[in-house]
Amino acid sequence: MALNGLPEQGDAAASGLTLEKLLSVMGAGALELCMAPRGLGAVVEGVTVLDSLEPGPPRGQVLLAVGVDPQSAAAVDVVRDAAGAAAVVFGRGKSGQLPEALRAAADGAGTAVVFRTAWFGWTELVGALRAGLALSGVTADPGVAAAPLGDLNGLADAVAVLVGGAVTIEDVESRVLAYSSTQEDVDELRRLTILGRRVPGWRVSAMQEAGFFRALWSTGDVVHRPAHGENPERLVVAVRAGGEILGSIWVAAAGSDLAPQASDTLRSAARVAAAHLVHHRSYWTHARLVEDAARALLDGRGTAGMLTERAGIPTHEHCAVLAVRPGASRKGAETGKLCALLAVCCGAYDFKSVVLPSDQGALVLPGGLHQDRQRAVEQVAHLGKSLARQVNDAFGPGARIGLGTVVESLADLPESRRSADLVLRALLSAGEHRAVASASEVAETIALNQIMDELTGLALAPETPVARLVAFDAGHGGGTMVETLRAYLDHFGHVPATARTLGVHANSLRHRISRLTEVSGLDLGSPDARLLAQLQLRLLERGRREA
Repeated sequence: MALNGLPEQGDAAASGLTLEKLLSVMGAGALELCMAPRGLGAVVEGVTVLDSLEPGPPRGQVLLAVGVDPQSAAAVDVVRDAAGAAAVVFGRGKSGQLPEALRAAADGAGTAVVFRTAWFGWTELVGALRAGLALSGVTADPGVAAAPLGDLNGLADAVAVLVGGAVTIEDVESRVLAYSSTQEDVDELRRLTILGRRVPGWRVSAMQEAGFFRALWSTGDVVHRPAHGENPERLVVAVRAGGEILGSIWVAAAGSDLAPQASDTLRSAARVAAAHLVHHRSYWTHARLVEDAARALLDGRGTAGMLTERAGIPTHEHCAVLAVRPGASRKGAETGKLCALLAVCCGAYDFKSVVLPSDQGALVLPGGLHQDRQRAVEQVAHLGKSLARQVNDAFGPGARIGLGTVVESLADLPESRRSADLVLRALLSAGEHRAVASASEVAETIALNQIMDELTGLALAPETPVARLVAFDAGHGGGTMVETLRAYLDHFGHVPATARTLGVHANSLRHRISRLTEVSGLDLGSPDARLLAQLQLRLLERGRREA
């Protein structure tokens, strides 16, 4: 069985790169270990793609069995002939299971068998593996290297301490992957970059036109950008491995000069960051594909089968959508932290779930709920209450969670999502104090909101009683006629309760009521007149809030 070696892999064996270390760098998003008969201590010397026309030694190689079905007899031959290889990588095939014949061949050859995940293509995997090989034996400042693999925010904080500045770590598309927690003297450009989770488009365009990125990607050294106007001094270094550019690290002065050794620290950080970015890319490739599949399904563009394949959520079991909003509007990094918190909390339950960022909050999709619908409804209610407590603890009081209708299958999730959105909107209504609710519990508010939606923008007759009161208040320097009528109707015409709400004497209120009926012509004894007045008052209040 022949092999075709990939060039430019370096002498990985000399640095003692093991299969265990390579799999750690790659992360679970790219490779899934099936079996390793002789453990994970095998030394990896390179990566080769299977080529039956060109023989070559497999010793120490990670052999990519492109196009070989792991269920086939050919796969058994590949593994049997790969004795001495560090590992053989297959696509998952149709079943995703390791056949007994292939398992026996791997035991006999002493070779590890690994599956490529369905969301990580062969071309992408080759580049990532080469980058992982190039990262073997990297040495760096201990302060920088201390961040656990995958902890990009920890790495950014470590670099910030050593260089005395504010740090962002970005991918090749100028999207922010992590940033240091530096707070003092943050310049406007950094603030906009962090809030938007990417460098502003106008800034990227300007740097492209100036040839900055060409210079950055072509040099292996730190690039210095002097202070200009309100923009402080910056240092930038490209992060690369195995000839592949992975991203960049930016350092901005924050209220004082950068440390004298800042450039040296940044060079060291770039070497360490490469492993983090390879790990991050393999993990987030999967995470993004799961998110894309879930979002496509909710938007009516995707299929239930795709979400099942990527997230492992059963297709034909009870599921639901929960719409989550923290107590205050959250954007940028706060939304990311909210989603991470929700994902961790959901992990404590027996069912699978997906968390998606949404406008000022997040959507939680629990699936595989109890087969009994009532039990499934109880599971969703319990989950909602638990998440509300966790979000309140992390972000402050005021969290609201709308529980979507429990549906029979993933294909019905768009219906549950619409329900969750309607419930959340009802919970955010003025005067609503519940943190968690289902559609049945806020049905009146949902219905009223729907009526108001239909009426909004409708051209009403200009001479209605409420319209006359609005005009009267406007002509009297902000009068109290509209406010008085709203309180009076809200309290069913009960004078003592209305007077307490407005903070006036009951006799003064009676005088106001008499005056407003005289000004407006409103017949308070007519049910139709009262209904129209209340609807118009609610429309006025909605318009005021939206303005």
